[in-house]
Amino acid sequence: MMTELIGVSRNIERIKELVVQVANSEVSTIVTGETGVGKELIVQNLYRMSARDGKPIVKVNCSALPENLLESEMFGYAKGAFTGANGTKRGKFEQANGGVLFLDEIGDMSLELQAKLLRALQDGEYTPLGSEKTVSTDAWVIAATNHDLEQDMATGRFRKDLFYRLSTMIIHVEPLRNRTEDIPVLINYYFKKYASSFNNGPPRILSKSIMEKLMGYTWPGNVRELQNVLQRLLVLKASDSEVDEIISNRYCSKTCEGMRLPIDSHSEEHDRSLRDKKIPLTPLFHERHKNTAESVAVGR
Repeated sequence: MMTELIGVSRNIERIKELVVQVANSEVSTIVTGETGVGKELIVQNLYRMSARDGKPIVKVNCSALPENLLESEMFGYAKGAFTGANGTKRGKFEQANGGVLFLDEIGDMSLELQAKLLRALQDGEYTPLGSEKTVSTDAWVIAATNHDLEQDMATGRFRKDLFYRLSTMIIHVEPLRNRTEDIPVLINYYFKKYASSFNNGPPRILSKSIMEKLMGYTWPGNVRELQNVLQRLLVLKASDSEVDEIISNRYCSKTCEGMRLPIDSHSEEHDRSLRDKKIPLTPLFHERHKNTAESVAVGR
């Protein structure tokens, strides 16, 4: 599993700095960004660089479990709390005591459970299902989401008080299309990583035209999609012409038509066209968060 933050863009470098600062302070943090940008990797780095490294890090996927199970997973339950509760179960909060509780996809959490989470964060204690005894917790809570939580708050889908409780720091990971200078660095990293796994000998080196096509694609699945593409190229042991065909047929469809370059063109006109078609980047600091949190965009 990759634990290092890979990239040379301005915002990746800024996030590396922030990880150190946040890890030292252990303030409540939300990591935001599209699916596949590497939010969990940032959480892993926060944990690894904090004083809690070596203690439990417990992940809860808030979108993977139904509401009734999610509450019992979070807070645990006492024997007899419900049908089938034949014993006591420790919840994720208790398991993460002294370490990190990572709440992934917190934007999918119900309002009812949001209220219970807020109370646990405010009071530093909670009550397991079916129990009358409160349990203290010392877990550093880090959340992640691909939702626009400000929009969710405006529509009543996310509690404002919970947002402000969690968002002392906001680290926003920009999509890969907004930090294209990271693409060659990521490709080189993954080719070296996968070389031994796929028994392909020395790490693959892509031609300039192939690299330009990869940088011109919009990558809706972000880094996760890039990994998938690179693995496929290595499994197939594709030649440059075969790589070009794979990219053209599968990835440069209507969504990126007009962004891709002909495989045999290296002219300044095409280079200029590629630059002109790059998507504008968002600012490093989002003005809307300046009073409550520092929002960092992972772009250039």
